[in-house]
Amino acid sequence: MGSIIHTAAYGLARGGKNASQTSADILWHTSAGYYLELIANRSTVYEKHADAVEGRAEYYRQLSSEKLAREVKRLRIALKKEGFSFNSVAETFALIREYGRRCLNMNHYRSQLIGGKVMLDGMVAEMETGEGKTFTATLPAITAALAGMRVHVVTVNEYLARRDSEWMEPLYSGMGLSVAAIRQSLNVAERRRVYESDIVYCTNKEIVFDYLKDHLETQAIRGPAALAVERLCSGDVQQRRIAGGLCFAIVDEADSIFIDEAVTPLVISGEGNNQFEQTVYAAALMLADSLVKDVSYTVDTYDRQLQLTPEGCRQLERRGREMAGIWAGRRQREFLVEQALRALHLFQRDRHYVVVDDRVQIIDLYTGRILEGRSWENNLHQMIECKEGCPLTGSRENLARITYQRFFRRYQRLAGMTGTAREVRRELWNVYNLPVVEIPSRKENVRRKLKTRFFTTESEKLAAIVESVKRFHGEGRPVLIGTPVLAVSEKLALLLRKNGMECRVLNALQDKQEAEIVAMAGQSGQITVATNMAGRGTDIVLGPGVEALGGLHVIATEMHSAARIDRQLFGRCGRQGDPGSCQLFISFEDDVLGGLRRSVFGGWLKQGIKSSNPLSRVVLFVSAKILQLQLERQGAVTRRLLLRQDEQLEKTLSLSGKGE
Repeated sequence: MGSIIHTAAYGLARGGKNASQTSADILWHTSAGYYLELIANRSTVYEKHADAVEGRAEYYRQLSSEKLAREVKRLRIALKKEGFSFNSVAETFALIREYGRRCLNMNHYRSQLIGGKVMLDGMVAEMETGEGKTFTATLPAITAALAGMRVHVVTVNEYLARRDSEWMEPLYSGMGLSVAAIRQSLNVAERRRVYESDIVYCTNKEIVFDYLKDHLETQAIRGPAALAVERLCSGDVQQRRIAGGLCFAIVDEADSIFIDEAVTPLVISGEGNNQFEQTVYAAALMLADSLVKDVSYTVDTYDRQLQLTPEGCRQLERRGREMAGIWAGRRQREFLVEQALRALHLFQRDRHYVVVDDRVQIIDLYTGRILEGRSWENNLHQMIECKEGCPLTGSRENLARITYQRFFRRYQRLAGMTGTAREVRRELWNVYNLPVVEIPSRKENVRRKLKTRFFTTESEKLAAIVESVKRFHGEGRPVLIGTPVLAVSEKLALLLRKNGMECRVLNALQDKQEAEIVAMAGQSGQITVATNMAGRGTDIVLGPGVEALGGLHVIATEMHSAARIDRQLFGRCGRQGDPGSCQLFISFEDDVLGGLRRSVFGGWLKQGIKSSNPLSRVVLFVSAKILQLQLERQGAVTRRLLLRQDEQLEKTLSLSGKGE
């Protein structure tokens, strides 16, 4: 409960709107008695902590390198004896700050000192884009490592894990700590050596799969007696583990990993044979293609629901008698044709998947990245491979599985950092027991948000975006265009080039050039078209003279299914007090408005937008926000059901040793 009290006290001390938001959150998950106690005491331990750290700065600055090294040894002993006491943590943070100044020529700001303490206390620090979350994470990571805890810094992709570990390595090694990053190409022995480091940078997927591999290695060992026998017969089982224990995790882009990527379980599968021949999938696709929409089957692309009608079942029954064999069985026949219909109507190339080197690879709709090694279940993946003319992969047998929700709750201590967490703070608390604390920005945000523009069709909207880009490009300002869908990014890039404007594209097909593309995105006259992958873990620095021109301009081509992802995109501009502007373009054909198009008001709104009716625009914007909120709630329900299903499955399989 102490961490929650600190959260509320910090919010109340800040005052204003943010204070009321934070206190409302506390009312949501604490008793009235605690809340009244917090009102009476408006001071915060975080402000006092920052004061204590800054008060020790001059003392450490005057010490020689040898004396600083002795201070590291002293604090290592103090942290192991006293734990994370106020004085020992403040002294450690001050020492880290001095080493940062000497080793990296970087100084932790006050906001970073507060953010580091928030994470060390096991919370999520919400810090604005450009506030230096990577550098902030060194404070809790080093403090915990000196206390004897193995630290995992978890991030969204391998490039960031490698970049951050190499960037911060002089600071870690200067304080006598080892650091390394997990890469996909490492073998088992190399992974073991990396995990023996004091601080390990890794992706969420890599650490979960290594944990599951450890589980498979020891799944037959149940209880202390069996473990003792195993040690006597085969040596210490810990030596065969890859990842080892789960002590302290600091999760970068916490909302992306805890929320966006938690919609599907992580599964280790074994190779298997194709359940059906390619001719069977081809026949299913042929049958599906012969059926008539709304007569033989119903499909809702907005809710992603598809079902055969009684008439469709009768048609398949007649065809099944003619084809015989596997098609004579009703359940098998209807199952295959429904999967074929889903492959044809619910899964689109360059939106839900890409085809690279004759392989169907799934696209993460939230990040725009390729999900390496993932496949759809129940023969759907093979059906899509047949649809695209790719070689069929074998069906797979599940050996072990776990959800992100259950995995991260296994850490002894868990913390996170992100720029967008307040929208999902309730889910973070309910699922992970993680409060969210908003960290004040170091500099005032001067980002300008331009008026939202409305259009009836996607083609009109894209044409208007091209004209808008032409205007800002003519001023010499860099422009970043964010699109939720890969296909739209390619279409928009083609339109820009046809209008004489060269641009760089960052999507699932160009992810290997991400660092180079992002590094250039803030240069004068640069145009970058990107899917959501550019909104996570990247820092766009303004080039020479760009600040005087007005900074980076960000265009959102449509609203995403989650408001915080829109906020993440707009956060690419106006970082650390830099100038910048952003604008949202909405068309009546956008995915998020699918529910509105089917409503009784759909026709009236479309006509109102076409005739530039101000009331229609207000209604459309409000409706879009409501639909966006509904999609967010649906996502939360899906994740909650997945967690319950995973927990129930674990109970069911616990006696057999399977599951996780």
